[in-house]
Amino acid sequence: MQYDPIKRSLGNIFNKHPFLRKMFYRLLDLLLLRTWHIKKEIRLWAMGKGDEIKVLDAGSGFGQYTYFLSRKNKNWQVLGVDVKEEQVEDCNNFFRKINKPNVKFEVADLTQFNQANTYDLVLSVDVMEHILEDVEVFKNLNLSMKKGGMLLISTPSDQGGSDVHDHDHDSFIDEHVRDGYNIDEIQEKLKSAGFTETEARYNYGSPGKISWKLSMKYPILMLNVSKLFFIILPFYYLLTFPISLILNYFDVNTTHKTGTGLVVKAWK
Repeated sequence: MQYDPIKRSLGNIFNKHPFLRKMFYRLLDLLLLRTWHIKKEIRLWAMGKGDEIKVLDAGSGFGQYTYFLSRKNKNWQVLGVDVKEEQVEDCNNFFRKINKPNVKFEVADLTQFNQANTYDLVLSVDVMEHILEDVEVFKNLNLSMKKGGMLLISTPSDQGGSDVHDHDHDSFIDEHVRDGYNIDEIQEKLKSAGFTETEARYNYGSPGKISWKLSMKYPILMLNVSKLFFIILPFYYLLTFPISLILNYFDVNTTHKTGTGLVVKAWK
């Protein structure tokens, strides 16, 4: 299943005006369960932090997490990096329009990126499942962080991440180079890259898996069949959105013994 063409189509629609872009971010915040988990972790991390903070959004994509971080504190310096030039240009244009001088975006390959001892917080959301040389990236991020800095990762787990159900089943997302991380494996890789402490937990437990199918999988499958389904999406979400919100709430506020996603934290 091709995910990037759908993202580009949505981007074209919501890029017509800054108000629409902000509305798009708000919709992503509500629909994407991983956003609920990541924003919760950022809020916990940010408690007691001052103004002199530098943040790296490693694999910034549409820029929705950069936008959230830039609003937490107007004095925080936030850099978003992405390998896609058109995505970086698009984000720089948007953030200039909304007058966010504390934010900038650059084209960068995370397998080569290194800005020694710079960042207090590094964010990596839906990135590592796309990169084969993951340990090299972890090493670069570790080198780029200040002592005591935290790396926050969201990625599929090997418990059905990428909607894979067995060894012979392909990933739901064609762009993924791995179907998901083992919860111990990713922590071992992070420690081998120089991180001194790690913590990992499952998300997308039973409620989250149902929510993901309703809010993401089924709409994407429909849009891959025909872009005409954009017309019926508002009516589809009118029916399913309240259910997804309730399921997301329970997923974020429940401890899961297993799940198709992982939230991983690592400290330098």
